[in-house]
Amino acid sequence: MMKQIFGRRKASKSADKESIGGRRHAVSNQQSGSGVADQSGQQPILSSTGHACGSGNRMGFQESRINDGLFASHFGPLPSIKDMPNAEKQNLLIVKLNMCCTQFDFTDPTRNMREKKIKGETMMDILDYVKTANTKFPEIVVEGITKMISENLFRTLVIPPREKKVLQAFDLEEDEPLMDPAWPHLHIVYELLLNFVQSPETDAKLAKRYVDHSFILRLLELFDSEDLRERDYLKTVLHRIYGKFMVYRPFIRKAINNVFYQFIYETEKHNGIAELLEILGSIINGFALPLKEEHKLFLVRTLIPLHKPRCISMYHRQLSYCITQFVEKDEKLADTIIRGIIKCWPVTNSPKEVLFLGELEEILEATQPSEFQKCMVPIFSQVARCFNSSHFQDGAKCGLTLIPNIYIIVSLCSFSLLC
Repeated sequence: MMKQIFGRRKASKSADKESIGGRRHAVSNQQSGSGVADQSGQQPILSSTGHACGSGNRMGFQESRINDGLFASHFGPLPSIKDMPNAEKQNLLIVKLNMCCTQFDFTDPTRNMREKKIKGETMMDILDYVKTANTKFPEIVVEGITKMISENLFRTLVIPPREKKVLQAFDLEEDEPLMDPAWPHLHIVYELLLNFVQSPETDAKLAKRYVDHSFILRLLELFDSEDLRERDYLKTVLHRIYGKFMVYRPFIRKAINNVFYQFIYETEKHNGIAELLEILGSIINGFALPLKEEHKLFLVRTLIPLHKPRCISMYHRQLSYCITQFVEKDEKLADTIIRGIIKCWPVTNSPKEVLFLGELEEILEATQPSEFQKCMVPIFSQVARCFNSSHFQDGAKCGLTLIPNIYIIVSLCSFSLLC
């Protein structure tokens, strides 16, 4: 009798648990958005993470690096932003920004072809919206754009290993440039970033909350990309950021400086030195006079030591322009520059010696006679060594081209002494 009573109680408790578990399961399904339709009977809008979003609520930006196959069923075309009423454009823009945070594998062109096409069309629609905007971007839009750009651009660069002999400049120039298979999409993202930064509707004070120090440092890391097209876009974007966000100018110069230090003293490997020097050439051109002490230190500690690496031919044209800019800004720096270059002068590398002689010629053209007198002896000594070089066909020939410039300067010096 007692066993029957206790048996009935256990059975009733297990039934209650099953009933409660069933209700919990039903509630969890409703809350997770796993149902096909909401209470109003409309299809829920899915963000890039596959979460259902209300049509009138502010939507957050979630982590979107999910499995492609799981997401493919939710990834579909959306109407164009320009075709929507003004009151609904922002919500649709946010949904599209979330969609474009989704990552795909572009190394396999046959995978997720439909989704990749939809993503490209969606990004083009966002780009068109940014280009044609006529009102200031609100914070949620600024946050969404920078989030989407970060998700697509900031990645670990895959740099193929090189043999030691490839460190030589002539070998590097013979290498075929590598093309990123994801460039068709990356190109649109860079266009979006460029237009967003230079748009008059982007408030710098608001945007700097998201285009911060971390964002700039990660942009600088991408300068080591093997793809020349990407480095060209990065050069333009960073220069626009330097112009728009004045508060970041010292930080950007210091960050570029650190890239050069690592290149000179540690790795001697970097694909974007020429592009970074091209940016600095424009920056140096805008330096106010008299030059600040930090700018002179940058010349002595960074630009002159950049003559040391063996692969200088990859960026010498841009480096020579920066050096000449300093001489034109402050003629008293000519002696420091010439002596610094002579200290880095190659001994057995004839192609590099030819580059140095050409640069020395450009510096002498901008040098005043009074400054030439200070460095006259080391210049003549170095030119004489070029004539005696075992590589006389290159070094001596370039050394001869310096003689007319040196002769004119010496004549001016002699004339000034007579007067």
